[in-house]
Amino acid sequence: MKTQTIILHVNRETHLVTVRTADTLLFALRANLGLTGAKPGCLNGDCGACTVNVDGWPMKSCLMLAVEADGKEVLTIEGLENAPIQQAFVENFAFQCGYCTPGFIMNCHALIEKHPEANDQTIKEWLKSNICRCTGYSEIEKAVKSVLKGKKSRG
Repeated sequence: MKTQTIILHVNRETHLVTVRTADTLLFALRANLGLTGAKPGCLNGDCGACTVNVDGWPMKSCLMLAVEADGKEVLTIEGLENAPIQQAFVENFAFQCGYCTPGFIMNCHALIEKHPEANDQTIKEWLKSNICRCTGYSEIEKAVKSVLKGKKSRG
């Protein structure tokens, strides 16, 4: 199988990584960089457990080839560094087993960054891209709303 050396900018660090041209970003993050926060779930883009942020946008890393991430900014749960949404998930009991939580947090982090004035409809639309089999989505919605409300009150 053909390999290619690429530059991955992950969590504000630059890595020179040799990958197979067919390797997904999910595989490269886990196998090459030891970043296991993005979880393999369905491996076909349905569940969102593997969500990371690429150039500020949520991306299901099982659907993106590692070579497509060459030179892009990738942020994983390991690099989030205590973002407000992480604390909000704890305070609002927005998880149970935790398997899907990193993907949800990365999706919600991007939502908050891209749509600081998000309404209920926008929040629901964004949350559709991730699946949780253990809990309802109301706690996750509350977590997002609490961060958005906090941003508004801080100005």
